[in-house]
Order: sequence, then structure tokens, then C-alpha cells
Amino acid sequence: MKIGIVDYNMGNLASVKNAFKKIGANAEVVKDAQKLKNYDKLILPGVGAFADAMEHLNKTGLDKAIKEFIKTGKYLLGVCLGMQLLFETSEEFGENKGLGLIEGRVAYFDKKKTKGYKIPHMGWNKLFNKHSPLFNGLNNPYLYFVHSLHALCDEKYVIGKTIYGYEFVSAVNKENVFGIQPHPEKSHKEGLKILKNFVEMGA
Repeated sequence: MKIGIVDYNMGNLASVKNAFKKIGANAEVVKDAQKLKNYDKLILPGVGAFADAMEHLNKTGLDKAIKEFIKTGKYLLGVCLGMQLLFETSEEFGENKGLGLIEGRVAYFDKKKTKGYKIPHMGWNKLFNKHSPLFNGLNNPYLYFVHSLHALCDEKYVIGKTIYGYEFVSAVNKENVFGIQPHPEKSHKEGLKILKNFVEMGA
């Protein structure tokens, strides 16, 4: 099982790779678009701005390579910014086009509904999970979040929600594409369990 951690200049790669090492999985950082097809599963991590991320993905051909990878039926997991990139658009610093792998958009937290709450949403919070292979053996885990925007999409893609002033989408799935807003690599035992579940999918 070869897992590729997509490097598109958005950081956080070392901690993701280290998390896979802790669960005994073979994960490598990859930035060459031509090499993505050599992996069994892909992780799209990331911390930073949506527009900068998409610019780099488009410039390097990683956007097309990710879409070709998905067509083969292999699994992909987007984490934090990586999850947001799965959608069609984001309103972060203006309207920006995403990968469009899942129908929906990414929006800032509603200021009226989060009055009295600090934005970005930062720290530990509960993810209320639906039944999904990503959450095998977990029941509403506490995970670590850092974000100012969240996904808006059809309920049929939602496998997890979190409450911060109001309920928002924190985990999604469409066929072989998964996304999770919190950082499993920073979420101790329960986060590592999510990564282990991802590794074991389809095995």
C-alpha cells in the first residue's frame, strides 16, 4: 500500500507523514503530477489560502492528475484546506474555483450566528459522525480544528457535522472522495484512527 501526500506548497506535510508513520503506513510526499498514478491512495492536506493552493495545483498540472487519479476509483482524502479544495468554489478573498470533485461551495462562518465566538474556529471540538468507513470504531470524536470557512453542500455528501455557533459540515464523502475539516494528524489517538481507517479502505 503506497500512500501519496500531495505537496502543493501549502505546508503541514511533515506532521501528516509522521502521523502515517505512527500507524505503520508507508506514506511519501509527492509533488510530481506524473507520479500520482503510482500511488494506491492520496492525501490532499493543507493550511493556507484557497486561491494560492489552486494556483499551484493548476500551474503544476496536479489538478488534472488528481482528477485522473479519482477516475481510476482509488481513494482520496482531503484534510482541512485539502477538503475545501474538493468543492466547486470558495468565497475566501473573492470567488475562487476549486477542483469541483464534490458539488458545493466553501463560505466564511456566518458572523451573526457566531457572535461571541472567535474566528478562526481553533481548538478541539466534537465531530458528530454518520456511519462511514472513515469513522469505523469511532463515535462522535473530539478533533482539532483551525479554519475560518466551511463547506456548504447537499446533505447526501455529508458524513460529519460540528457545532460552532451553529451546525456546519465537517466531513464529506462522494464515492471514492473523502474530506475532513479538522486535522486528524493533530488529533491524537482518534485522529490516527481516522487515518488508519482510510488506509484500510478497500483492503
